[in-house]
Amino acid sequence: MSSDLASRLREGTKQSHTVVENTAFMQCFLKGVVEKHSFRTLIANLYFIYSALEVELQRHIAHPVVGMIWFPELHRQQNLEQDLAFYYGENWRQEIAPSQSTNAYVARIHEVAEVEPVLLVAHAYVRYMGDLSGGQSLRAMVRSSIQLPPDKGTALYEFESLPTAEARKAFKGKYRHALDSLPVEDDLSQRMIDEANYAFELNHNIFHELEMDVKAAIGEDVFNLIVSRHNINSTNSDTRNAKPGLMAMHQ
Repeated sequence: MSSDLASRLREGTKQSHTVVENTAFMQCFLKGVVEKHSFRTLIANLYFIYSALEVELQRHIAHPVVGMIWFPELHRQQNLEQDLAFYYGENWRQEIAPSQSTNAYVARIHEVAEVEPVLLVAHAYVRYMGDLSGGQSLRAMVRSSIQLPPDKGTALYEFESLPTAEARKAFKGKYRHALDSLPVEDDLSQRMIDEANYAFELNHNIFHELEMDVKAAIGEDVFNLIVSRHNINSTNSDTRNAKPGLMAMHQ
């Protein structure tokens, strides 16, 4: 069976993607205002999310649908452990804890893994396709904003087996082909789209939690200026053209 699931997921989540990108936290990020404390907190929260997702993907590796999107070269847990050791020290496991929104995200991953494992496909799509695309732009922003030693602090966005833009582009094509090859009917495809939109909402909640840390770090006046300028630009221009690399996140 072949479908157009990849394009349906992309088109069906465009609005949710834009909402997440327009959070105050992401607008600061996209303007190059990356504060080390809030970024390491984000990394810590993502560690819990990817750990949950990857343990459930492995648990369902024999599933007739989930097993078809098993690509361990995309897995982020070990890379996040490298980042956490850098930002928190070797005792990082004792230093980090999931936020309330992260707990809700993790709980949802485990819930769908129990009730309807096929929906793990939606969560994997949102996370990994974003990392392969927009995540590469975010990596550059982090490295230019925070004074990081070479090869430290951005392992989340680095794929050892896909070291070049060409390799990542080819792999995204492979991933889209795998999605289109999944044996799913239209009603299940729609449930996947709905779940992917919910994953974006869960991401949005985490970014919203981090906004207070960013505001405290850079000052309320600077924070409000960045956000207000974005709101003006959003009114007067097409934001999709303003950030092509990130708006192409899942393409």
